Amino acid sequence: MATALVRYLEPLAADERAFLMRREAKERHQLFKALRILMPVCFILPFATAWGNALLGVPNPFSYSGYFSGVSILILLTFVGTAMAYRSSLYLLRLDLRNNTKTIERVTITRKYFMRQTNSCHFYLDSRIKLSVEVSLQYFERLAEGDELNIEYATHSKVYFGYF
Repeated sequence: MATALVRYLEPLAADERAFLMRREAKERHQLFKALRILMPVCFILPFATAWGNALLGVPNPFSYSGYFSGVSILILLTFVGTAMAYRSSLYLLRLDLRNNTKTIERVTITRKYFMRQTNSCHFYLDSRIKLSVEVSLQYFERLAEGDELNIEYATHSKVYFGYF
């Protein structure tokens, strides 16, 4: 028995928007922190390599072309990596904040599981976005395998907000 995929958009609630804004600020800070660490390395590493070559007796270890080509390659790698990191997380969070939407998806419970170690209840779902959710004991006892549950998440970044 296959069920049709039910997914629709709604505006973000104020607390969800505030959560995304805090997460965006935190990830932006982490991205700039990584850049502040990597940029000096781009300039120091070629110089340290030149000193290593000088200690090994390589002729002309402190050439301008060698230093600037090393710096250029490292800066290029740093910016490509930064652009990939930005595009995969921070850009998607900003897109969610700009569009101010969340996705609500109706999913089917495929398995119920109670974890004795942590005393928590989990539903396994048939969603591509969220594999399982931790639920309250009331929901765990009330719903059975095959029942439907709605999950909420940010449309682009797929940040999970909750279930109902």
